[in-house]
Amino acid sequence: MEGFSPEVDLSSTAAGGTEQTELSRMIALEQQKAQFQLKVHTFTEVCWDKCVDKPASRLDSRTETCLVSCVERFVDTTLAITNRFAQMVQKGGH
Repeated sequence: MEGFSPEVDLSSTAAGGTEQTELSRMIALEQQKAQFQLKVHTFTEVCWDKCVDKPASRLDSRTETCLVSCVERFVDTTLAITNRFAQMVQKGGH
């Protein structure tokens, strides 16, 4: 038959589309978790190198203050970059 295709696109069926949407949502969530873990690892490494001279059993107040400030700057910078990128994407989409 002309125009007949035996292939079935499950994403176009109601059940297949729902399953595909759920799978896509789960994949996106796992990617977000992985990105978050990577960011935590990165700022932990950067701030450790910047603030900790010699590892000890306890953090002194100077080291603790440095670590807190470093992490806060890292998070603030990441949020600013993320927001700026979102604005650029939004402007490009209109």
